[in-house]
Amino acid sequence: MALLQWRRFTFFNKEQVKDENGATFDKLKDVRISTCASGRGQLLFGDNEGTVYVVSRELNCFLFRAYDICIVLMHQLKSRNILITIGLDQINVYPLIKMWDFDKLDDCGIPACCRSMPMVVDKTPVPVTCLSALDSLSHLAIGFANGSVVLLHGDVMIEKYCKSRVVHSDRYPVTGVVLKKSDKQIVVFIATTDSIISYIISHKDHKTMLSAEGCQLRCSILSSPLQEQQLVVARNEALYFFQTDERGPCLAFTGEKVFLRWFRNSYLIVVSKETKASLPRSAGGTVRSTYMLTIYDIVNKLIAFSAPFVEITDVLIEWGSVYVVLGDNTICSLDEKDLQNKLDILFKKNFYSMAVSLAKSQNYDAEGLADIFTQYGDHLYGKGDYDGAISQYLKTIRYLEPSYVIRKFLDAQRIHNLTLYLEELHEQQSANSDHTTLLLNCYTKLKDVNKLDQFIMTDKELNFDVETAIKVCRQAGYYKHATYLARRCKMHDWYLKIHLEDTKDYDNALGYIKRLPSDEAQSKLKKYGKMLITFKPKEITDFLKTFCTRAKSPDGGKKTSPESFIHIFINHNKQLIEFLEHLMRAQGPLPTSLCNTLLELYLEEMDKENDTAVKSKLEKDAISLLTNHEARYNVDHAMVLAQMHNFRKAVLYLFKKAQLYQPILRYQMEGNCYSDIIALCKEFGNNDPSLWTQALTYFADKENCKDHVAEVLSHILIFLNYCLHIEKRNLLPPLFVIQALARNSTATVSIIKGIVLLNVHSAKIFQASKCNGCGKDLDLPAIHFLCEHSFHLMCYESYTDAESECPLCSPDYRKITEAIQAQQQVKGLHEQFHQQLERSTDSFSVVSEYFGRGVFNKITLVADKQNNRDHLRRT
Repeated sequence: MALLQWRRFTFFNKEQVKDENGATFDKLKDVRISTCASGRGQLLFGDNEGTVYVVSRELNCFLFRAYDICIVLMHQLKSRNILITIGLDQINVYPLIKMWDFDKLDDCGIPACCRSMPMVVDKTPVPVTCLSALDSLSHLAIGFANGSVVLLHGDVMIEKYCKSRVVHSDRYPVTGVVLKKSDKQIVVFIATTDSIISYIISHKDHKTMLSAEGCQLRCSILSSPLQEQQLVVARNEALYFFQTDERGPCLAFTGEKVFLRWFRNSYLIVVSKETKASLPRSAGGTVRSTYMLTIYDIVNKLIAFSAPFVEITDVLIEWGSVYVVLGDNTICSLDEKDLQNKLDILFKKNFYSMAVSLAKSQNYDAEGLADIFTQYGDHLYGKGDYDGAISQYLKTIRYLEPSYVIRKFLDAQRIHNLTLYLEELHEQQSANSDHTTLLLNCYTKLKDVNKLDQFIMTDKELNFDVETAIKVCRQAGYYKHATYLARRCKMHDWYLKIHLEDTKDYDNALGYIKRLPSDEAQSKLKKYGKMLITFKPKEITDFLKTFCTRAKSPDGGKKTSPESFIHIFINHNKQLIEFLEHLMRAQGPLPTSLCNTLLELYLEEMDKENDTAVKSKLEKDAISLLTNHEARYNVDHAMVLAQMHNFRKAVLYLFKKAQLYQPILRYQMEGNCYSDIIALCKEFGNNDPSLWTQALTYFADKENCKDHVAEVLSHILIFLNYCLHIEKRNLLPPLFVIQALARNSTATVSIIKGIVLLNVHSAKIFQASKCNGCGKDLDLPAIHFLCEHSFHLMCYESYTDAESECPLCSPDYRKITEAIQAQQQVKGLHEQFHQQLERSTDSFSVVSEYFGRGVFNKITLVADKQNNRDHLRRT
């Protein structure tokens, strides 16, 4: 690439070096500088009289005498505080190499000379042209004007461990020598006026001819490690880069190069010479030389600084700045602007791509880069370059709020660009549910099924909110994609909803439930069973029969409870009957709730059924269920159901089973079942004699039941003859029988006579003549008691308010009643006492407590013969 195409900027500030008083630095004003060096926090200058001048950062200057004649070259090590100099102590003698240790200063502040040795390469002294050394001082290379290069290796600081040899000899003067250490190899680059050569130093040096053209003195330099430590060679037509064994790129740049310097990682400083008649002349009237100093940013392909200078002596790198030593021994500093200032310059000129490159080369943080990409994207968006803008916005993901970009492209109706951005958001896992919704809507709006397939139906890990994606696909009608996601992510509810509510694929939904684990299948059957049974009654019923009757779950899940599925069969009685009958056959007796349900279903279907055969079968099944001794139905519940549905057989059976003869009699009386009434009395009259009483009353009111009345009366007489205890129970008083039969025209006197005579033997004759109340003669009206006490009516009413108690006997009767009640209470306390005694740890305390409460006292009745009354005595 031609350097003329590189854009020029001013990334360095040019200033004259001044002292603390603001005056131009002129401490080197009268020095005839022959060579310069820098490093370890100081600038070093050598003159033609053998003196070294050391300038600190505070511009303090001190000097020391290094040679008697002159200094030719200087080199300051970077990692060690050692200065290497080459100079002459005498005329026409071999040059001397001296090494100065600035860590060892004498009382005058002069560094110690730790090594000095002559450089002999020929019979006569040869001028030294260049010098290079490794910071470890394990190798040192020196170039001579006769074309020789001498390599010192070992420990150069110690004479006896230092060895030297000539690695290159030629007839062309050496203009540059550079040492490079890489991959455990030592490489020497040698530049002459005729060629460029590299040597790999070993027992057998490996020589490589890199170029058949050479360069001038000081026009070769080693680049930074970031640039792979290439050898940079400047010729008038271009800049050339060389690797160890091959030639690299070339940058076309014309002009007479004077020397090169490398600054930081990417800056190449080139000083070229220009002569123009219009420039200022010296005091003698000669045209002064003008030098153009240009700083190239090799990485970012730009010119960071370019300015003319009058007579540049050298360029030094120290303290993070570039120092230009001018011909009048003044110094100019070039200070690099901070990154933000440089970026601002580029932004003003809309050089955003260059700003990005510059920021990356200086290790700008990711957030800062994102800000540059944002500004670049905004610039392209404003120009209408939407594709270019979105490519920049893509680089801001994770740093720039996505809504900023989305809003721009929604407004511009650039769905393709928006889709690209949303895809990258998901790829970098920076998308939320709203972004997923928007992306899927973009796909559906573009009708891009292929993109939708790539986004959803993929084997890769899903990087979006699955539930949101399912909702959007379902809403847009892409059921295939929605069910794929639901099935893959085991979102069973969504899968079943789509098949049941949208695609109406009930077979698929049922098949999916069958493949689920037992617990999941049970949950989904409860939730979606109602819908399935509406459209697939047989299939879902068959599956439930199998599901609820298997011995145990294949996957070890909880055992299924059939009761939890009953709600599924609402309005599907036949399927529920089939299901419950299968459970009863497979598992034995049903639980009470299911048994009650089955009975209710039988009765409901009986009421609805018009087919006689089917109805008969249902009745048979219901009776079979009721008469099954293992059936666990609730009798009371069954009675209610049977009466609600007027199922006579069931009602009678249940009443008999519960020994409720009175309701049976009433039920038969309501149905006017005369023969059944008589049969019931015959069968259960001995257990409940009141049945005869009710039957007599019932038939006595029926005028058209002559035969039945006669039969009932005959059975009553037989019963009364053999059951004399009825009188004690007062079940059939003669007066009641007479009154009942008096209403029936079929009753004869002979029947009444028999009943009356049956009770005559127990008649009581009252013969008292005195009133036990007032003692006077007894006259009517009078009241007689079975205890043989008699009273005038007026006397009796004055004694007591009770209508059926003898005033004289009632106190003793009450005492006896209270004693019996006390015995009943004590009986309860006895049971409580035994229970508490078994549970207590301190039995004696329990016994003591109950003794105090009188539980163990015995109540007896003792007759008082004197008064002929009963007294209550407690012992």
